[in-house]
Amino acid sequence: MWKTLKSDILAVFERDPAARSTLEVVFTYSGLHAIWAHRIAHVLYKRRFFFLARFISQFSRFITGIEIHPGAKIGKGLFIDHGMGVVIGETCEIGDNVTIYQGVTLGGTGKEKGKRHPTVEDNVLIASGAKVLGSFTIGKNSKIGAGSVVLREIPPNSTVVGIPGRVVMQEGYRVLNDLDHVNLPDPVSDVLRNMEKEIERLTKEVEELKKGQEQTYGHKNL
Repeated sequence: MWKTLKSDILAVFERDPAARSTLEVVFTYSGLHAIWAHRIAHVLYKRRFFFLARFISQFSRFITGIEIHPGAKIGKGLFIDHGMGVVIGETCEIGDNVTIYQGVTLGGTGKEKGKRHPTVEDNVLIASGAKVLGSFTIGKNSKIGAGSVVLREIPPNSTVVGIPGRVVMQEGYRVLNDLDHVNLPDPVSDVLRNMEKEIERLTKEVEELKKGQEQTYGHKNL
């Protein structure tokens, strides 16, 4: 337990240049407070003290603005920077040395039972406002861009941006736009593309009808 707590403090110094002293980190970092409260709540949750675990979780939410369900499994060295608005669901699993920024949601997509929240592997960074929704894995060393909505599994060493999230970098190489990005469809983009084609077709038909009318009425005038 003490090694885990120490790794949580070291994570702050490693990833936040504004951290000046251990005293400052321990007493003023709400992300650290939320993680430590969760570690206590999680122990109680595993021992089936569900009410007490949820009470600690909700009290921590009130104090820090960060909601972590006591059932979530969190590894060593998690760093929640600023943290306001972060939500981590019950069946979420987070590996070691993960970084999460404010407004991130690691949630589900409905009322399904069982494993319904994401698994985040080691060394992942999830930027501000990103939403990772569903039971799938974010591969190790991946980065999720700010404001992205991730709905499908992400392979290791990837960079994801957009709504829905698309892999734009993988293993250090840029992924071309015309490739199948790990089977991540973009239904909104597809609909807009089809609408654009339909508008072009209708515009051509209208132009042809106008030309036909002009020729017809032009001959009658003659």
